[in-house]
Amino acid sequence: MAVMDRRLQVLLDEARYARIASEAERTGRSVGALIRDAIDVCYPAGDETRIRVAGELLALSTTPESAPGEGPDELKAAWSEHLGRKLA
Repeated sequence: MAVMDRRLQVLLDEARYARIASEAERTGRSVGALIRDAIDVCYPAGDETRIRVAGELLALSTTPESAPGEGPDELKAAWSEHLGRKLA
């Protein structure tokens, strides 16, 4: 387990605090532990490539030629085509 050596004060509105406190009580974990987990999920360490590729995939699904309801097969084909263009 990492040594906790930084203290941070965060102000939350009542609704956000109620949500995190409720989850802490439900799971038997501390509010701080839940916030640390949320940071790890939103900002993973050393995952820059995965984040960049995910962003590129999301951009492909919002281009004018993308149709609502594209499934995994359509996105995979679009990604393959995108890679082909980048490598050419």
